Amino acid sequence: MVRSTQITTAYISHGGGPLPLLEMQSSEAAARPDYHREMIDVLTALSEEIPKPNAIVVISAHWESREINVTTNACPTLIYDYYGFPEEAYSIRYDAIGEPSLATSIVDGLNKKGINASGNGTRGFDHGMFIPLSIMYPDADIPVVQLSLAADLNAAKHVALGEALRDILAAHQSMDRILVLGSGSSFHNMKGFFDNSDTALKRARNFNAWLQDTIHSSAYSESERRGKLIEWFKGPNALYAHPREEHLLPLHVCYGLNNRASDKAISLTLLTKPASMFLWQNTL
Repeated sequence: MVRSTQITTAYISHGGGPLPLLEMQSSEAAARPDYHREMIDVLTALSEEIPKPNAIVVISAHWESREINVTTNACPTLIYDYYGFPEEAYSIRYDAIGEPSLATSIVDGLNKKGINASGNGTRGFDHGMFIPLSIMYPDADIPVVQLSLAADLNAAKHVALGEALRDILAAHQSMDRILVLGSGSSFHNMKGFFDNSDTALKRARNFNAWLQDTIHSSAYSESERRGKLIEWFKGPNALYAHPREEHLLPLHVCYGLNNRASDKAISLTLLTKPASMFLWQNTL
């Protein structure tokens, strides 16, 4: 008997470097700007809503490589890939193990589907992984595999990556509950975060509304939805929201994996601007 695989997919925001965790841990939290409270609440609620996975696959905005790389290390370390933060930001622990068997299946499956991929046995987990998972699954008791983006940042390639992952994960019969996280940010203009003008807020709202409509509306055929995502830069104020698209492209992978409108669209305020997270649930 072939066992079905439940694949939950979520495109999430991981916040500003280590700030979400520092804000959660600070004894002076009441005195700090509440930049990440909504993000923390949404991620916590998601972890309570979805079935606890056997494994997690993370596509992080903070890893780019010429071809798709996949962590194959059984015990990856953490990469503190941020700078200028308090000392405690560099002693954060998240002791999740890797899952070499799943990682190898992903590498082999991608290559068979014509997507150049290789295993990486030395790279650790970056903060696009350990910040949100510290919030969602603080016990670090679920094995994790992390995937890179393709360095050319081609939108169509990342939709195709998601489509390939769907078949690969569905065929991995040793695990029946897999969570795929696209970890980025639906708004990622670093100067724009701290521009409190009405014009900046209007631009951010315009793009967020377009993204919510594109991903969640049932009004589009999948051909139309795919086309809008691939030409995301034509959306209203798109290049203001994303001067560089690496934080948006994990969403393209999530969409490709599902090829349909999201089951849930969440709008929140992150730092100072509107942001979106999306959730899909499937049994394959």
